[in-house]
Amino acid sequence: MAPRGDRRRRPRRARARRTGHRPARGAPVRPGLHTLVHTCAAVLAAGSLGATLHHGVEERGTALAFGLLVTVGELTRRNGTRIRQAAPLAAAGSLSYALLGEAGGRPTHHGAAQVVTVVLAASLLGSVPHVGRGHGPTLDPLARRVLTVGFVAVCFQPLYSQGAFDDWSGPAHALLLLALLSLTALCDAVLAAALARSRTGWPFLPTLRDELRAVPGIGAAVVATGAVMALGVAVVGLWALPVFSVPLLLAQLSYRRYAAVRATYRQTIASLARATEIAGYTPAGHAHRVAALSRAVGRDLGLTGPELTVLEYAALMHDIGQLSLVDPVPAGATADLPAAEQRRIALLGGAVVRQTGVDPRVARIVEQQADPHREQPLAARIVRVVNAYEEKSREGGPGGPLTALEELRLATAGEYAPEVVEALARVLSRNTEVVRADRN
Repeated sequence: MAPRGDRRRRPRRARARRTGHRPARGAPVRPGLHTLVHTCAAVLAAGSLGATLHHGVEERGTALAFGLLVTVGELTRRNGTRIRQAAPLAAAGSLSYALLGEAGGRPTHHGAAQVVTVVLAASLLGSVPHVGRGHGPTLDPLARRVLTVGFVAVCFQPLYSQGAFDDWSGPAHALLLLALLSLTALCDAVLAAALARSRTGWPFLPTLRDELRAVPGIGAAVVATGAVMALGVAVVGLWALPVFSVPLLLAQLSYRRYAAVRATYRQTIASLARATEIAGYTPAGHAHRVAALSRAVGRDLGLTGPELTVLEYAALMHDIGQLSLVDPVPAGATADLPAAEQRRIALLGGAVVRQTGVDPRVARIVEQQADPHREQPLAARIVRVVNAYEEKSREGGPGGPLTALEELRLATAGEYAPEVVEALARVLSRNTEVVRADRN
């Protein structure tokens, strides 16, 4: 008879087999970092509010104008899961107020505490309509704005009040503002990547690389507009705010149209991917499950944003070659077919993808998904492993996920890339959320 302690542990092991999940072997997702960031932002906000209430609000008209600008920027916010700068006008207005030294040729006397207070109050006020629609501000972007604005204000306002920048005039002053804002943009990118790493377990360096890739785009527009607003208000007064807001609003509108085109493009690809399901060649939702899990595995392996998009499109269309078959494969499971048949279906799928006008890289991945893994690009290796895992786990019943993962590990010597299988295991062990309802 087994010892009593062993009998207590058996149900837990059996439950692990039934669910197909294992305890995480690597470093777990650490929630302490984003909690620390939120705490620092809250302490800064509370301290700034207390100091502003104690000393009073300086230049109330200027504070009201910049607060209104930030509020309008928040009202024009576009929510979404893949938007790196949802409210560029609010960000630019916040940074310009932090770098404001003069208004209409007269020195200002507001300090860093008032800057943080006005920006925070305006951001919360502009978020009220979004809260009513169920899209209120998340803590991460709000904490990042408080910390970055506080950083700029602390770097600039005390030194300006002491006259440290009196000799910095003309181009030198403009370069100083741009340098401060550029440093702030880099710090914000590092902070955003660290928060994403803390919340999701994504690799830090690829996430930071994606954040830095966004800096020359909308990030550069925010930095330039913030500097120009501060310089314009110093010369002509508050009338510069609406004048210099128009270009950024137009850029935001153009970006929204571009995002809408991309969303329509993705919906078209998703509709094409559903053709195999409608025709009865593959189970319902198979392509979307493979695409979502492939994206998570690709992110774990360090693919960049554009590479992840190509990978997702290829995963959505990886089974489209089955439409050319006279007799459907049972349950659409191609992983157990002979290698020659898998390659034939993959080549037919690549030919179909090329006819749709999709990115040629997507067609190449679809064509190469059945090649030996040593000859495949990384994206094709990911699609092959994830597709096999999805098929095997679906057929294996309650213990299917764990059994499928073990089968893939045993086949890494010949069929599947070992680094991709281990990345898949890490994603599954972290319980990473790979299916999002709100695609943009």
